[in-house]
Amino acid sequence: MSQSINITNNDLVQQIKILGHIPDIIQQIITRTIIEKSAAELGIKIETEELQKAADQMRLMNNLLNAEETWKWLEKNHLSLDDFEHIVYINLLSSKLSAHLFTNQAEPYFYERQLDYQGAVMYEVMLDDEDLAWELFYAIKEDETSFFDVAHKYIQDVELRRKCGYIGLVHRQDLSVEVSTAVFAAKPPQLLKPIVTAKGVHLIFVEEIVQRQLDEKLRQEISAQLYYEWLKTQSEQVELTLQLD
Repeated sequence: MSQSINITNNDLVQQIKILGHIPDIIQQIITRTIIEKSAAELGIKIETEELQKAADQMRLMNNLLNAEETWKWLEKNHLSLDDFEHIVYINLLSSKLSAHLFTNQAEPYFYERQLDYQGAVMYEVMLDDEDLAWELFYAIKEDETSFFDVAHKYIQDVELRRKCGYIGLVHRQDLSVEVSTAVFAAKPPQLLKPIVTAKGVHLIFVEEIVQRQLDEKLRQEISAQLYYEWLKTQSEQVELTLQLD
């Protein structure tokens, strides 16, 4: 036998509390408020043509190819057309605010931290025995064996062994201080002397050092990072009052 269930706004709030989503929701409200207030103070506005274009893009992203599919999606998500337009408006406002504040800061930020955008293409064999690591190092240097033969013999992980220890392109933040210092001081192609860390003994072959260029994609990444950090700082300065009852 079917039963009728009436769900109210209070029920929704209670369920959000039960699921532990209140802190996330609060943070999203704070962020939205900061965006709206900051954009207003800076005189950032959204033109009708911009809003329409952004709305069309959002519909495409959600595979809403006609009016019927759009209305079904709105109904499923319990949204009105005004709600949909406000979602588009906030997303576009956030994008314009980010561009206004940080687009021109991407280039100086990049050049001040150019070393952080270096990458290294490397292979690695991890060992437990430092004496063995030195023995293998000298054997490779003297052409008694190759790094790839060593990798195939001493790497336990099957997939990594098949790749002969190929780690790929890594950045400074991906490595421990001891390893990154040695790797980014290398003159590729170069086999590094064994490096001892808390994880074990690293035998590393550096194939290439790659310097990333400041292209449009990286500009956007830097701007987004600076924008996120700015929003985080602004959020931490908010005096919050909750009225949930």
